[in-house]
Amino acid sequence: MPSCLQQLGAPSGPIAPETVADLRTYLVEVPDPRARRGVRHSWTALLTAAAAAVLSGAASITAIGEWVADAPQRVLALLGFRPDPLTGLIRPLHSTTIRLVLAAADGDALDRAVGRFLQERQDPVSGRRAIAVDGKTLRGSRTKDRPATTLIAAMTHSGQVLAQRQVDRKSNEIPAFAPLLDGIDLTGTVITADALHTQHDHASYLHERGAHYLAVVKRNHPGLHDKVRRLPWHDIRLDHYERARAHHRDEIRRLKTTAFALLDYPHARQALQVVRWRRDLATGKLTIERIYLVTSLPPGAATGSELAAWIRGHWRIENQLHHVRDRTFREDASKIRTRHLPRVMAGLRNLAIGVHRQDGHTNIAAALRRTSRDHQRPLTALGLT
Repeated sequence: MPSCLQQLGAPSGPIAPETVADLRTYLVEVPDPRARRGVRHSWTALLTAAAAAVLSGAASITAIGEWVADAPQRVLALLGFRPDPLTGLIRPLHSTTIRLVLAAADGDALDRAVGRFLQERQDPVSGRRAIAVDGKTLRGSRTKDRPATTLIAAMTHSGQVLAQRQVDRKSNEIPAFAPLLDGIDLTGTVITADALHTQHDHASYLHERGAHYLAVVKRNHPGLHDKVRRLPWHDIRLDHYERARAHHRDEIRRLKTTAFALLDYPHARQALQVVRWRRDLATGKLTIERIYLVTSLPPGAATGSELAAWIRGHWRIENQLHHVRDRTFREDASKIRTRHLPRVMAGLRNLAIGVHRQDGHTNIAAALRRTSRDHQRPLTALGLT
């Protein structure tokens, strides 16, 4: 396997069940918002049951309730539900109970638990780890009195969400960048993001955390963009060349890098130019796109192939996370709006996608169908056996 792909941390196969971390040990850190009086079911059991149902493809509260109602007694016992002292049987939860519980859950605490679980569960990554940061709006969560919920996530280029945070409704993604990454070990990592996050404060923050960045430079930084664009690229040697055919088009990608000590951007050590040639096979139309970046990686710290893989790998957060949540879980069509429910359901979907990718599945829809055929399978994947 090429070194650049190894650094993206692609899983080599399913993780052995005996080595899987137990999700419940992480969910106990999510505070229980319920009053103590009248509590019948364990808080951790409720959250774990919802996670197992989403891992089996449940895309709504009703579907979660149906999965729990169909679960055998032994599965409910493994989830942590207590039997009735008179009958000895475990009574399944009603979907209304599940809705009320999840609507009250602390989304920040749940996302931290999910992120730690996925980090513990994954196999060690050889080489430098790459993490993509990007935001997504939950369109179906909009009401007449409240704008749609926007979330920003940090995902490894191999498909595991390590952190997620809700963006303040009166702000944008920029102030949420550092708080999102605060709980992740960034030492030696490469952070990729779109041009919105090419901010001086972000670069300084990543340097303090021991991380490197690949920052896209566009016209929102006119001085920096003009300086990088005017470098003598024609005289700079080619560091990477790749030709591919995909999505009914031919593509040629060329990458050049150069050390440049006078960049007006914190800790920048190199400037990069990416030229993409795309020819539509149906129409013959040719488009040429030039993209400029700066990075804190010093010359020689990464090859041209590795830099190209990280630049392309950033868009996996769109293809392997946002697109899957929209198309497979129908997130944008979801009308879940109650309190914290949009955020909580997004976190549970991140968990399901991350677990299936760590287990070697590239087709998440197929993985969900397979898991749904046996109530024991999601429990095994979550370390409950």
